[in-house]
Amino acid sequence: MSPRAPLLLETTGFDDYRLLDSGAGRKLERFGELVLVRPEEQAIWSPRLVEARWEAADAIFTGATEEEGAGRWQRRTGLGEEWQCRHGDLTFVCRFTSFRHVGIFPEQEAHWRDLAARAAASGEPPSILNLFAYTGIASLVAAAAGARVTHVDASRKAIAWARDNQALSGLEDRPVRWICDDAMKFAAREARRGSRYQGILLDPPKYGRGPKGEVWRLFDDLPDMLRLCRELLAPDGAFLVLTAYAIRASFLALDELCREVLGEAGARLESGELVLKEEGGRRLSTSLFCRWSRP
Repeated sequence: MSPRAPLLLETTGFDDYRLLDSGAGRKLERFGELVLVRPEEQAIWSPRLVEARWEAADAIFTGATEEEGAGRWQRRTGLGEEWQCRHGDLTFVCRFTSFRHVGIFPEQEAHWRDLAARAAASGEPPSILNLFAYTGIASLVAAAAGARVTHVDASRKAIAWARDNQALSGLEDRPVRWICDDAMKFAAREARRGSRYQGILLDPPKYGRGPKGEVWRLFDDLPDMLRLCRELLAPDGAFLVLTAYAIRASFLALDELCREVLGEAGARLESGELVLKEEGGRRLSTSLFCRWSRP
């Protein structure tokens, strides 16, 4: 297994995304043609750019920052609810939501690069399971690289959003199964069926609810979910990527759990943080990750 030193996976952005500045609990970002201001509690330093640059943003999020909070966007006059952005050959919809997200987590571009490379290098189309899959960017990255994808999310709205992204990207002919279900229940059924996947993407929230009111709590439920995923991994060529936005945990906590559940001789485990690199060179940590793979 790998050493315990944390690995920082950085991205400077992509076609339609840049982190322009950060500080004072905020981040200034460009998504396509729009510049947004969103809360960011990790940005405890001072901004580089003058306040006038921040005030000139197209939209500024205000209010609660929790997933269930009643957040609000202050938008310039005439700005609609959604717009389009690109990443490579993919086109996807961004939308203003009441919980500060816009439908994409740009820091995961580091995972997308690795995922595309793994799928493209596979001798046969690999079977990928994407749990808590949200608007489907990772699912489409994998599908575009030749994978067969099972996309699972508890929100019908998120799945409809993901399917819109599929159509915009011209990937409607790719093998993607869209499943609206509680991730834990789906994984348990798949394990009982004897289903196996070459790769699993696991991006759980800190707290969430399934379509029938099922409750997910990261610190309570992640160990059991990982054990189910261990059963679902194919016996050869498998990988699992876990991302967690519960920053009050540590990379070491996730690393220890993954070693306990997934560890085996000859496997590789990398743990650390996903990082956005802003235009001024500073690095903003956004989430924790573990990436387990067989050689």
